[in-house]
Amino acid sequence: MMITPRMKQIFRVLFKESAPVSVRYLAEQVGVSKRTVQRELESVDSALKGSGIRFLSRTGVGVWLEGEAEARARFFGKLESGDDDYDVSNREQRRRRLLLEMLKEKGIKKLFYYSNQFGVSEATISSDLASVEGWLGRYGLTVNRRPGSGVAVEGSEENYRRAIRAFISENMDTHAFREAYEEAEDKGPPYQFLKKSSIGRILNDEIMERVVDCILAVDSARFLTLTKNSYMGLIIHISIAVNRILQNEVIEADERWKENIREDEDYGLAKAIVAELEEEFGIGIPEVEVSYICLHIKGAKHEKIQWDGKTCLDLKSRRIQQLVSRMIDAFDREQAYLLKQDDEFLQGLLAHLQPTLIRLNHGMQIHNPVLKEIRENYPDIYARCGQAARLLEEFTGKSVPAEEIGFLTVHFGAAMVRLAGRREEIRRVAIGVVCSSGIGISRLMVSKLEKVFRDRAVLSAYGTRDITPYVAGQVDFFVSSIPLELAEPPVIYVSPLLSETDMGEIRQMIYQFERLPRKQKESDTFSRQLETVNLAAAQIRGIIKYMEFFKVDNSITFDELLVAIGEKLSPYSDRRELIRQDIIRRERISSQVFAEFGFALFHTRTRGVIRPGFSVCMTKDLGPFQDAYFKGISAAFIMLAPEDENAALNTEILGSISSMLVEDCGFMDIVRRGDREEIRDALARHLKRFFNKLVGGI
Repeated sequence: MMITPRMKQIFRVLFKESAPVSVRYLAEQVGVSKRTVQRELESVDSALKGSGIRFLSRTGVGVWLEGEAEARARFFGKLESGDDDYDVSNREQRRRRLLLEMLKEKGIKKLFYYSNQFGVSEATISSDLASVEGWLGRYGLTVNRRPGSGVAVEGSEENYRRAIRAFISENMDTHAFREAYEEAEDKGPPYQFLKKSSIGRILNDEIMERVVDCILAVDSARFLTLTKNSYMGLIIHISIAVNRILQNEVIEADERWKENIREDEDYGLAKAIVAELEEEFGIGIPEVEVSYICLHIKGAKHEKIQWDGKTCLDLKSRRIQQLVSRMIDAFDREQAYLLKQDDEFLQGLLAHLQPTLIRLNHGMQIHNPVLKEIRENYPDIYARCGQAARLLEEFTGKSVPAEEIGFLTVHFGAAMVRLAGRREEIRRVAIGVVCSSGIGISRLMVSKLEKVFRDRAVLSAYGTRDITPYVAGQVDFFVSSIPLELAEPPVIYVSPLLSETDMGEIRQMIYQFERLPRKQKESDTFSRQLETVNLAAAQIRGIIKYMEFFKVDNSITFDELLVAIGEKLSPYSDRRELIRQDIIRRERISSQVFAEFGFALFHTRTRGVIRPGFSVCMTKDLGPFQDAYFKGISAAFIMLAPEDENAALNTEILGSISSMLVEDCGFMDIVRRGDREEIRDALARHLKRFFNKLVGGI
């Protein structure tokens, strides 16, 4: 018999007492009426059956438990490791437990069975069933009420398993679950900690333990890159499958699975796992179950992804790249260009979309433990990701759930933070720490401040006589334990022991100054400006002087074009290969063929060049490229920047050229005429305007 939560409370009180207690005392300790306790005590003998413990009651004396210490310890341990306490009067908790019981066993059960378990009337259980039926309906299951027989959950085995996974995701304590996983290395395999959650109550702990052993026996590197949640999700998925197969419940074979599943690395991995499971459990596992496990592996999230052209699979398809580009445009058209230059964001988003598309296409679920926090803390980004998700819906023909939009918000949000960080240059702040001599107290303060602000500040100790106009000009602000007669820079007066209030004031001042340009003398500023102007002039002169214009066959392929570009832009074979690889890498992240503008813009940073450059490639008859890859464009522009310390200026110069290609229709008209010198002159006029604007802004 199931021990109700209220009965567990009663047992705890009785185990704690060494002498008989009254029923009234029990009621006070548990917080219920005397009558309620008396009703619970009617079932105590059944609950204690086979435990070696007896329940005794004597009028005028009270009630108590009797048994050997070993039996008491064993029963108490079982009591504490069972279901978590819950209040039977709490409707939501009671219905959740009812749903759990119905999912644990698919057979017919009378209403009395459930009313006896929960200690409520059959009418209450009947009312609860209406709510439970609504939840099950979301997964294609129904509650069949059979007069005189009872109630049963009905539906396909596939939907039944979907409902079990959904229940586990919804009711698992994700915070405790993550902590348990992190501790698992020292305290045992993760499945040991699942016993405390809903998972342990709906699945057999021993089955999960043996499933983990089977997965580990396969010894695949693919498991090493799975995120923690995905790894545990795989364990849960396989445990559910094994548990159901042991009950002779198998998903019906459907040829569409074989059609949609390609026998690749993941399929081979699924077959290896199944072979281990069959040997471990002594069961035969149908081919359709292999397909399901394969799908789960494909739909799992990985912490790492290899970008070697092999494991990317569908990610390198033109349709996926176009989808990513359109999603970024839908998220923020104004910032789209800058977001598409963020390689880390593009690679992360592409890696995320691989399992996302698989989940959407096959109706697989994912649990997002921080969805509520994402919606509350980043409402604007979440809303805009909802706009981007509409492109996913168009692409797959499937609705995108809020959980998936939440994960998109993480990727787009991180990219926006990086974008803001690029605009906001952070530097180390120069702080002068002052005492009367610069030897004693100030040195102690410097030591304490260095422990806290080592990476954010440069600290120097000074005595009052050391503060010359030169020193004052070198620091951003002073921290002093004595009064100073200074007009500038700012001074924060502190206790020599640096209280928490003092530290907070210093922290705030550092935050302000690390976002401001470093102080420089006028002569230093002018020198820096001259260097910038001279460098810009040299770079622009080189771009104009070494501009390449060349023609290729109309039928050239993309790979052949890259070979032609390398041969034209470098006489060295190793550098040609670097140029080719870097253009391919950038093209895989996001397509640089823009059919709407009539050109391709192959731009990247590469060690294959030593100066920034701009080149134009067209077909021999100036007509469109014939290969379908080029989408009918008639010109390809190549902009390459070296990987050196002048990245910011090079990006600014080449960025102005890319803006011109989009905004200046006259330049494209000149390009289409195919005259090298005319193109060079137009480029020179644009860069002259850019240079004048640069000089005027310095």
